Amino acid sequence: MKFVDEATIEVIAGKGGNGAHSFRREKFIPKGGPDGGDGGRGGSVFAIADRNINTLIDFRYARKHVAKHGEHGRGSDQYGAAAPDITLRVPVGSIIYDAETGEELFDLSHHDQQVTLAAGGEGGLGNLHFKSSVNRAPKQWTPGKDGEQRRLRFELKVLADVGLLGMPNAGKSTLISRISNARPKIADYPFTTLHPNLGVVRTSESRSFVVADIPGLIKGASEGAGLGHLFLRHLTRTRILLHLVDVSSHDPEEDTVARGVEEARAIVEELRLYDETLYNKPRWLVLNKLDMVSNPEEVKKRFVKAYGWKGPVYAISALSGDGTQQLIWDLQDAIDAFRQEDNLAEDRAAGTYIAEDPRFDETRADADAPNTPKDN
Repeated sequence: MKFVDEATIEVIAGKGGNGAHSFRREKFIPKGGPDGGDGGRGGSVFAIADRNINTLIDFRYARKHVAKHGEHGRGSDQYGAAAPDITLRVPVGSIIYDAETGEELFDLSHHDQQVTLAAGGEGGLGNLHFKSSVNRAPKQWTPGKDGEQRRLRFELKVLADVGLLGMPNAGKSTLISRISNARPKIADYPFTTLHPNLGVVRTSESRSFVVADIPGLIKGASEGAGLGHLFLRHLTRTRILLHLVDVSSHDPEEDTVARGVEEARAIVEELRLYDETLYNKPRWLVLNKLDMVSNPEEVKKRFVKAYGWKGPVYAISALSGDGTQQLIWDLQDAIDAFRQEDNLAEDRAAGTYIAEDPRFDETRADADAPNTPKDN
């Protein structure tokens, strides 16, 4: 299936039905009075996040979504039927903008999250509503209201815990295929990755995290060079960036460390130019393809010193799997810490957070009273 992460559509909600102007006319009932019913509500257009969908391709071809109008009211106190609603299912991680103003309207970040894209018009009132003690034969009625109409731009940002970053052929696709269930295209030429790939890394039966691989970046990506700039937005939701650097070489006279440092600095500069928030995300350095160098530890030390790197650094071979196990264990621990912080923040916001009792002393706890607090 082709991957589509942007789409522009038009949504038009249905108009409400008109209220009825009617009087009861039956034999032997000369003054039946007003009996005009209300019009039905027009159909609305909703969007709902669905974790089983991973692309916006359905909206590439279906660009206009029009709901039906509500039925008009009728005599004999008959109300018009409401029109059916339209529900558009979009991937989790979709952001919806007003195409005219560029304003962000909705961020669908949770499964089954539902929002109203265009509200249907309310039905008009029949003359039945206008009768009173002084107006026994009302001729008033109201028309149905128009439904909302909008041009919207959908933008998909994949939800992942870890994002892979690097030059083309740095080994990102090989790494994600090694540590997760993703099976991207892998070849010995650059730009084999043409769209983001997601993979689930499972470290135990109850612990896992999601990795995202985007097309490789090149110098000038923030200005539109290459393919990676089209998908940098997908890294904005990640918690940690893995910056892969290829330190291998087929030329024995080439200084792979100097080349790798130059490429790494170029990628970081592109991040800074593209988005300061993305630039400031936690970033781990991963030196890849060390199975193709004679002295991996020496290359690692030289690279860290030349680059002036102070953060986490790992030396791996994505092809053979060397060093990848420790990397994914450390990533899992870091992701779990992020998730715990998020849960605490949600509990505090909801008012359900309970701080630990400072009087509790584990040394005094026994089997009969495991949570006995210290005496005041």
